[in-house]
Amino acid sequence: MTNLKRAHAVAPMAAVALAVPPFIAAPAQAADFRCTGPIRPSSVMRIDSCDDAARIIDKAAHINPRPGQVAWQRNGIAAFTHFGMDTFTDREWGSGAENEATFDPPRADVDQWMRAYRAAGAKEVMLTIKHHDGFVLYPTRYSDHSVIASPWWVRTDGCPDADAAKAARARAAAERDTDASAFWQVRSAGCENSGGDLLGGYVRAARAAGLKVGVYLSPADGAELPHAWHSDWVQKIIAEHDAGRPLSIEEQATYDDRDRAPGGMGRYGDGSAVERRTIPTLVPNDDRAKAVSTGRLPSFTVTTDDYNAYYLNQLYEVFTQYGHIDEFWLDGANPWSDAGISEKYDFTAWFKLINTLSPSTVVFGGPQGIRWVGNESGVARQSEWSVTPDTADPMSYHNEWLLPDGPEAADIGSRDRLLDPRVRYIQWDPAEADVSLRPGWFFHPGQRPKTPRQLVDLYQSSVGRNAVLLLNVPPGPDGRIADEDLASLTSFGDAVRQTYGRNLLAGARPAGLTRALTDDRLGTSWSPPRGASTGGFTVDLRRPRTFDQIRLGEDITRGQHVERFAVDAWDGSAWRRLTAATTIGYSRILTLTAPVTTSRLRVRVERSRAVPYVTSLGLHLTAPPS
Repeated sequence: MTNLKRAHAVAPMAAVALAVPPFIAAPAQAADFRCTGPIRPSSVMRIDSCDDAARIIDKAAHINPRPGQVAWQRNGIAAFTHFGMDTFTDREWGSGAENEATFDPPRADVDQWMRAYRAAGAKEVMLTIKHHDGFVLYPTRYSDHSVIASPWWVRTDGCPDADAAKAARARAAAERDTDASAFWQVRSAGCENSGGDLLGGYVRAARAAGLKVGVYLSPADGAELPHAWHSDWVQKIIAEHDAGRPLSIEEQATYDDRDRAPGGMGRYGDGSAVERRTIPTLVPNDDRAKAVSTGRLPSFTVTTDDYNAYYLNQLYEVFTQYGHIDEFWLDGANPWSDAGISEKYDFTAWFKLINTLSPSTVVFGGPQGIRWVGNESGVARQSEWSVTPDTADPMSYHNEWLLPDGPEAADIGSRDRLLDPRVRYIQWDPAEADVSLRPGWFFHPGQRPKTPRQLVDLYQSSVGRNAVLLLNVPPGPDGRIADEDLASLTSFGDAVRQTYGRNLLAGARPAGLTRALTDDRLGTSWSPPRGASTGGFTVDLRRPRTFDQIRLGEDITRGQHVERFAVDAWDGSAWRRLTAATTIGYSRILTLTAPVTTSRLRVRVERSRAVPYVTSLGLHLTAPPS
């Protein structure tokens, strides 16, 4: 689900200039004072050659999130939906040469999906609208390898226009080799399935359920592999197979579909010219032509190649047709590079287009967006920093590979990492911990979901370590989330709500401090007096309280500062340390080995990069899942 490669550039156009977005600009500091003047809060800062160690750490302490990042962090749990061609081929990775007729679910019960996600406690849902096979789940103008070309798009039984619809689709099939919009042109030829646009239905159902919306659009696209290259590659794979050699996951899918060519126009890694192009690139009979010509819809000029123009056009469709997108998820998988073909992804152009169309969207792998936690197990680090160093401008590349030691490094944001001589920028880039409910990302018969207990453990090791849990829940070929999956999600969600829904700190003294730590507002917090970076506070619980989990949070709107802290309990005659850890961030959950009963509690910040702002403290007794 991860891995990446690089890009070209974007040129401004009269309608909208794709300038560098303001949120990624270097902080507003006069050049004369860049190494001595005041450091102003920003979501990104450049490290200057004259910055000494103390100033670099001070800059890190002044890195604050953008509002969209704060809202994203407060989701806690997001749900991922993998539902597409692989659901019906029983694969994890498709070839791009699948017959569109393979995708034909009897239904797609998106309302049931949302009920399942809400039961788990998700605040955001994200749909994979194009996986690496390139099959698109909405009616795109730029590829015939989409839902429009599948039987799912039409329902001819009992439809009076069945003959006309079939004739129009036959014409589109005959023209698809030369027209990427052939099936889009006949989208309204009759007998349309009202739920045919899966992205549209998903977005409407999510918003009706009060959920935020995310989209995953894979940069890798097997349907767009050049046909001549693909034909040669197939022969090599056949030879490998016949010789008894093992095939990779993408080679196996290609071998299985060896009698078919890719379903697109061959734009991926085609060596096409890098030249000026207009986004959106209007197709014949384009229904947006008037809106673009009158300026109601923006247009852009970019300098890029065929495939990047294709991807930019799809970004444009998503961000102008489906309302606000809260999170956009893209990896940098370039899976055929070892086989001799790769695409230079134009990340700079993509980031600029997204920011221009939707500045508050957080982009996975994008500047001041969110980052991969480094595994697909849903487990964050014990010290998970949202303030991270980069080896180059975050606008220049997929941010995952700008971390000095890569996304899987054990240490992402410590002082040692910030002071690494390779570091050129520091930015707010919090972690997202992705994991699937089932062993695969797509539904496979015979696989079983994780238990509620396993999901609770994942919650504590992701949300409880300053990350957001991205939990994939794949619907089956029947278009529904399996009953056993729903049962596990519901039990998990109930356990989380019952455990953390009651804060045993309520009613403690001092009353003002307790209100500040329990009111769910980031802006009310405790900090040491006189601007100190260390210190502590004591709360009187007024009567003995029994708990086995302690939850703390920092006011991340002011940054992430705490580097070491401890929590002590009064045992009647002395203070006894209960637990200690390094980072806090937005949410830190510490689970005790056994329940503790005490009437007084003390929190001590032992090391911090700047004034700490502890905004929340929760004492909880575990409610095991049923």
